[in-house]
Amino acid sequence: MPGLSREIRLFASQQPMPATEEIAGFPVRPGLYLASGAVEVPGGVSFTIHSVHATYCELCLFRRMEREPFAVLPFPEHFRIGNTFSMIVFGLDIYEFEYAYRMDGPHNPAAGLLYDRSRFLLDPYAAAVTGQSGWGGDRPDGQAYHARVVRDSFTWGDFPSPRRPFRDMVIYEMHVRGFTQHPTSGVEHPGTFAGLMEKLPYLLELGVNTVELMPIFEFDETAERRTVDGKRMLNYWGYNTVAFFAPNTSYTAALEYNREGTELKEMIRTLAAHGIEVILDVVFNHTAEGGADGPCFSFKGIDNNIYYMLTPDGRYYDFSGVGNTLNCNHPMVRQFILDCLHHWVVEYRVAGFRFDLASILGRDEDGGPLAEPPLLETLAFDPILADTKLIAEAWDAGGLYQVGSFPSWNRWSEWNGKYRDDLRCYLKGDGGMAAAAVQRICGSLDLYPPEERRDASVNFITCHDGFTLYDLYAYNEKHNLANGWDNQDGADVNHSWNCGAEGETDDPEILALRDRLRKNAFVVLLCSRGAAMFLAGDEFGNTQFGNNNAYCQDNEVSWLDWSRLREHEGLFRFVSRMIAFRAAHPILRGPTAPARCGWPDVSLHHGVAWNDKTDYDTRQIGVLFAGRNAEDTDDDLVLLAVNAHWEAHSQTLPVLPRGMAWRLVLHTACPDPFAPDSAFDGQQLLIGARSAAVFLAERESPDTPH
Repeated sequence: MPGLSREIRLFASQQPMPATEEIAGFPVRPGLYLASGAVEVPGGVSFTIHSVHATYCELCLFRRMEREPFAVLPFPEHFRIGNTFSMIVFGLDIYEFEYAYRMDGPHNPAAGLLYDRSRFLLDPYAAAVTGQSGWGGDRPDGQAYHARVVRDSFTWGDFPSPRRPFRDMVIYEMHVRGFTQHPTSGVEHPGTFAGLMEKLPYLLELGVNTVELMPIFEFDETAERRTVDGKRMLNYWGYNTVAFFAPNTSYTAALEYNREGTELKEMIRTLAAHGIEVILDVVFNHTAEGGADGPCFSFKGIDNNIYYMLTPDGRYYDFSGVGNTLNCNHPMVRQFILDCLHHWVVEYRVAGFRFDLASILGRDEDGGPLAEPPLLETLAFDPILADTKLIAEAWDAGGLYQVGSFPSWNRWSEWNGKYRDDLRCYLKGDGGMAAAAVQRICGSLDLYPPEERRDASVNFITCHDGFTLYDLYAYNEKHNLANGWDNQDGADVNHSWNCGAEGETDDPEILALRDRLRKNAFVVLLCSRGAAMFLAGDEFGNTQFGNNNAYCQDNEVSWLDWSRLREHEGLFRFVSRMIAFRAAHPILRGPTAPARCGWPDVSLHHGVAWNDKTDYDTRQIGVLFAGRNAEDTDDDLVLLAVNAHWEAHSQTLPVLPRGMAWRLVLHTACPDPFAPDSAFDGQQLLIGARSAAVFLAERESPDTPH
């Protein structure tokens, strides 16, 4: 690409390029056509924007916080190459202006063309957006979004990228604001990236090695403008992107004018230095412009019929459930998404992405699913993204469900929704679920054959969407009245169980059962093959009071109440030890070298040794993982036994090779599961009702009696 090389040479020379003419009192020249967005260059700024159908484009410059431009610079026709407008404007101080565009062209809504020369348009490549820094502050009606130029002076140095193998991930899904916003968090900068960093010692004590952040791209939390029972509803989760290249500035502890992203980068670097990777939850299926009644502030006014899926009469397809659907497999949109991901990997060093409603990314321009979607293939083979985790939420709001069949090229992984559903059903004692539970624990090989889908399953029982783990065993029904939709929103099928009382109770037997079921869930999750993920706060009993769709609750419903850490410290300690146990035994995460004893990689021992039979009434399972971590180590043999029945059942273990003995690592039926007081004779254990146990084979000491 000779043009790109020339631009890089000009930029790297750090010599001002000569102006060729003057517009609105500013010296200008043709810009950096291959550098989208606003890029600071010696002596000025290059502004580049693309539009297929626009016949006219002008750059509007604003004083900070002002609504009318102080200068308007039309792009000369000879500054346009193809569908790209590009201009360098000299004499600009990036600290003294904001910018937007206005475009003109045909206005024909039936054909999807919405050009309006009076409308200010946000640069799709904006690295920072104005007017968003104060969380929850209403934007005045009609106020347009403006962009700022960002000067990147951040130095990564010898960045310690963990590059963690997929199967080794223990993912902690969190909302940046909700993680520390509650007064009990005890941080100096609640609700921010800095506040999250203040909790680093906690994350290290817990033992998670990957943090998955719910949307942090600039979004409009005030979009809903509703009040329910005196409480203001916000688009708290952030699944309504305004700008894809800009971090949410309301998540910073201090204003970062023209250096936006610095605090986020500091956080990513700090976490990485302690072995914790950062994954971003990204939303490329729709935007905050919504449907026909939604605002027009960027894509709609630039190329509405390019960026969005439209019906033949110009209406919006809605496979996202929020009014519009990005036209992801159009070549221009595909390039935009690729550029965006490159930006976050190169400029922010993120380790991966979780793609919201990712099945939309595989639809064609008419909404039909593609067998080999160009976008997904492009991302799978892109060299910049080669070490980046690509995780699909393999369904969408249009009914396309692709868990186990998402187009992958042996590269994409998936949120394993079947793991969540099957394990929820099994763990609460449903009949006919034992065989499915075993499949999920062993890596879901029925969904992800290793020769076709290596490292594909992200196992989870809870996530932001649905009940917390505490609520999963405290509520039979959703309690979403606080959302203002008459309890009609949120999933109706949750596979939950209140253990005999809806919501809070003082019954000690119910409380003990609920605690045991939560520990069982963590035991199974952290002894399952694949990556493991759980929702922040589950480790100390965080509750949303039965709300399974808290997307609009910027309050005590969604914020983590850290006082519960003291109340449920035993659960926290248990989860931390389980994470450490998983880390110490690679055989739990995936196949290793074959065991010297000759036992298979995975074998089944449902109740008695070597029993692999299940039927509808089977509720007790035993899964034994066997392997070896290195040539000079003993066999690593771990047996997970789960009794989901309401009665106790014995578990008989297989006879070990001479010189080895079984140790009971934990039994959730005991007051202290990791100090089990159960009667274990070395070969058989009576597993308590609705309890789990883990056994580890160890080399006998010389004085062990025989």
